[in-house]
Amino acid sequence: MLIIDTHTHAGNNWFEPIEVLEFQMDRNGVDKALLVQHGGTFDNGYLLDEATKRGDRFKVAVLVDPESVDPLGDLERLAEQGAAGIRLSPDAEFVNAGPYDMWKLTGELGLVVTCQGDPARFAADAFAKVMDACPDTQVVIEHLAGIAAAHEPWEADYERAMKLAERGNTTIKVPGLGEVAKRPSRLLPELKFEDVPPVFEMAKDAFGVERMMWGSDFPPAAGREGYANALRGVMEHPAFAGDGELEWLMGKAAVRIWGF
Repeated sequence: MLIIDTHTHAGNNWFEPIEVLEFQMDRNGVDKALLVQHGGTFDNGYLLDEATKRGDRFKVAVLVDPESVDPLGDLERLAEQGAAGIRLSPDAEFVNAGPYDMWKLTGELGLVVTCQGDPARFAADAFAKVMDACPDTQVVIEHLAGIAAAHEPWEADYERAMKLAERGNTTIKVPGLGEVAKRPSRLLPELKFEDVPPVFEMAKDAFGVERMMWGSDFPPAAGREGYANALRGVMEHPAFAGDGELEWLMGKAAVRIWGF
């Protein structure tokens, strides 16, 4: 089965270099990965250069400086350099671009938006207007709509965020259990989380597995349950036990959206 990790970070200033990510991928049978630029870093050269060295194993989602004098031109140039997508937030603003310009251009260039937020921001009317203005831009909702950052009670906002599935240009990333449930106080040999909320099931009911993709959130996942467990916790989850479901979740959806 093809396994693609659609949410990883690497860097030469913060986080770990790409070689550490490759070690974990090789150790756990992960074939390919999307490198997502981490917040505040608008020089995407390291990720693009390292991805190029490795053939078709990696794709890159870049960041563009919101204060750039020419953000649209920046995105066009990054696309020419090999970027597969851009990371935006639901309420992203650029000083020198209109409210929907970057979203529209992303679709026109054949790129994908990987979208970082929390359930309240994804459920907001302002984001609905963005989506209405850009129906041809593929938007991947990160971190199960940012469930880890949800305010209590989380259910109402999360349910509203799941309504994004009604738009055909949306898909959603599924993280490891450590991002959605509290780590147990005693770390026993078996992988076990307590009080796991039904967020996987709710996302599956809304999007269907053909519009869901696994993303480890390496290396932050190392501080939760570790890379191997971020993979195992999803692959062994009963929500995805149906025939062919893991194939979509672990790779086929990423191939369709990101072009691996």
